[in-house]
Amino acid sequence: QVQLVESGGGLVQAGGSLRLSCAASGRFFGINAMGWYRQAPGNQRELAATITSGGRTFYADSVKGRFTISRDNAKGTVYLQMNSLKPEDTAVYYCSANTIVRLSDRPLEVWGQGTLVTVSS
Repeated sequence: QVQLVESGGGLVQAGGSLRLSCAASGRFFGINAMGWYRQAPGNQRELAATITSGGRTFYADSVKGRFTISRDNAKGTVYLQMNSLKPEDTAVYYCSANTIVRLSDRPLEVWGQGTLVTVSS
């Protein structure tokens, strides 16, 4: 069973920074793309950023220039550095990993439990 454990959320003032981490554990062969999604109260979950196993990144327009996604393939960990935070960044942040459990199986999309980020004005 593959699990993702997130950490790093919390309360920060507008203009501040936070760094989220998400580590994969369990038995798996490898991980393809990893990503961070967020869900604000009353809204649908939306993509914030993704990164391929080769390091290619994609950002939503709303976070471009302020957030940086990175990963450590050896550790199965993905990070999200969030700078210049705004109150509208307040949400539960979820990490995801497209995981190869066994080569004979299709990749499995695994989700973390979420970590709350609150940005005060």
